[in-house]
Amino acid sequence: MPRYALKVEYHGAPFAGWQRQKEQPSVQAAIETALARLEPREHKIAAAGRTDAGVHALAQVAHCDMDRDWDPFRLSEALNYHLRPQPVAILDCARVADDWHARFSALERRYHFRILQRRAPPAHLAGLVWQVKQRLDVARMQEGAARLLGRHDFTTFRSTICQADSPVKTLDRLDVTGTEGPWGPEIHFDVRARSFLHNQVRSFVGTLERVGAGAWDADDVTAALEARDRAACGPVCPPQGLYLAGVGYPEDPFASGAEPA
Repeated sequence: MPRYALKVEYHGAPFAGWQRQKEQPSVQAAIETALARLEPREHKIAAAGRTDAGVHALAQVAHCDMDRDWDPFRLSEALNYHLRPQPVAILDCARVADDWHARFSALERRYHFRILQRRAPPAHLAGLVWQVKQRLDVARMQEGAARLLGRHDFTTFRSTICQADSPVKTLDRLDVTGTEGPWGPEIHFDVRARSFLHNQVRSFVGTLERVGAGAWDADDVTAALEARDRAACGPVCPPQGLYLAGVGYPEDPFASGAEPA
């Protein structure tokens, strides 16, 4: 059965998350249903990351196995046709090796988070940003973020329902930058690691918002990390501003001219 990698963009608002769930809409179910319109049978796809309800993706990666030998472009076009009008789009499609796996072959996940700083509600960005009404100190937030880099026991920043075998992860990047966008001042987070714990990024952002607001300082972030206690975490921010921005592999399956190994 030929295997294909899919680069997927979606707006998370209508979905209960990536993963298929009983009696609730999911991104996985939407794509699997579209695949069944092309080849009528049960399809099961795998993804690089299982995003939660309300979380978006700019470049999620999944893989599917097909019966026919599809031209990748035609497969992506056919899937996009059957995905309408749901806010899910196949941005790219590539034939990959039979043992290539969207999750287990990945070397890095990249997340992006957006905070909009203004008092008026976001008309255009509703559901796409976390709105805070006060201005935050970006420099203080970056100082706090630096305390989280490297390999640590991240129990404090891990959901109580997290199913990961270990709370120890290596955080490669947590950059906090301010920008003036067309809808007002924003703060962007660039977060990168090989893998993440459940709610880890949202726990980071919620904690660093407290630093930017002046309620915490960088030493408080260190103390929270070293506590290895979920109760020591700052508030978990809402999902609306979080995006799975990309997935890294030893070789980019979507690179022009790439061939399956």
